[in-house]
Amino acid sequence: MPTGKVKFFDVERGFGFITTDDGTRVYLHADALPDGVTNLRKGARVEFSMADGRRGRQALTVRLLDPKAAYVRTSRKSADEMATIVEDLIKLLDEAGAKLRHGRYPDRESSERTAAVLRRVADEFEG
Repeated sequence: MPTGKVKFFDVERGFGFITTDDGTRVYLHADALPDGVTNLRKGARVEFSMADGRRGRQALTVRLLDPKAAYVRTSRKSADEMATIVEDLIKLLDEAGAKLRHGRYPDRESSERTAAVLRRVADEFEG
């Protein structure tokens, strides 16, 4: 099966294109997406089957090679909710910075909590 990257996908129009590893452009209709997937990120790695259609090559089925990085979140937290989360994150980072300025790393539990919050905030921003 050929592999490639999503060049773009427009969820409102229900289609997009894949660029194969050898540079060929392949049409991608929403019907070819795996069950439960409604949108893909630009650059997501996919494996797909294809056929020649009226408009050229078309993907028939698509399998995500890196599912975690391929999905586009369909809903995001509101800006007000994110502002509160970011403010809480700043407080955590300030506490960690104060400990580091005094020559100590934060304790393991505090470090893990801060890292988890950072990851979640990053995921929301990428949304």
